[in-house]
Amino acid sequence: MKPHWSGVFPAITTQLHKDGSLDLDATAAHADALIRSGITGLIFLGSLGENQSLTADEKRLVMAEMVKFVFGRVPVLSGVAESSVAEACRYARDLEELGADGYMLMPPMIYKSPDPRESLHHFRTVAQSSGLPVMIYNNPLSYGHDLTPELFAELASQKNFVALKESSGNTRRITDLHNTVGDRYAIFTGVDDLALECAILGIDGWVAGSGIAFPAENQYFWEFTRRGEWEQAREVYRWFAPLLHLDTHPKFVQYIKLAVQEAGLGKEWVRAPRLTLTGAERKTVLKVIHDGLAKRPKMPKRK
Repeated sequence: MKPHWSGVFPAITTQLHKDGSLDLDATAAHADALIRSGITGLIFLGSLGENQSLTADEKRLVMAEMVKFVFGRVPVLSGVAESSVAEACRYARDLEELGADGYMLMPPMIYKSPDPRESLHHFRTVAQSSGLPVMIYNNPLSYGHDLTPELFAELASQKNFVALKESSGNTRRITDLHNTVGDRYAIFTGVDDLALECAILGIDGWVAGSGIAFPAENQYFWEFTRRGEWEQAREVYRWFAPLLHLDTHPKFVQYIKLAVQEAGLGKEWVRAPRLTLTGAERKTVLKVIHDGLAKRPKMPKRK
């Protein structure tokens, strides 16, 4: 049953109209551009997909339409970021009925718990509610639940836990995970501006954020890391770094959506409580994006 997910699984934005309503056509068009770049999976409705700002019905509509649109070209996952265990279980079961290939499971989003017992209960209970494979999302800086390598070892008996997205910001965790759980899980990095460092330490994949605005370059860089061509990877990474830093700011959704817009792949509109950028902050972010666009590395054409 275990799928060995690997490669670039972008966390795609949920495209919206200016009035905040869903723009499913634009979301599908962006997904198509990402698939054509060579990615190997797609994650809808993660943090970057504004999961918590959408209604339950909207989430299910997005996933129903995107499963149909992608039509099996790559695995389709959804973020599961509900506020209670019961709602997360309900959504996981619905995803199975909608034809999703799996989901990325976050901790309860409104409850920052320092108690590992509570974190383990949440992850186990939701995983047991459906037969879908699960990517566990560890982001203690944002969500207040830290799944250490030792806790991942405790979760290893749950067979549909097949991958983990490590976003602690501590690259030591990659080696500690290898030493503690071996190859039990596919290990993904979720911190854009640590992608090269994590690749050197040995990962299976990358849940890319900023790269959704630069899919061809993102894939180009990733493939250098797969071939161990570190000099070429460093060169692209140095160009990419200011753009990748956009992923690690509290306003990463606004920043990356603005980058997507400037790259011609969507619009910047966000769902309240987020608001689009204004003033000096907008100018600063636009300069980073436009500098990146102007200095894009030359790449061979993909066959």
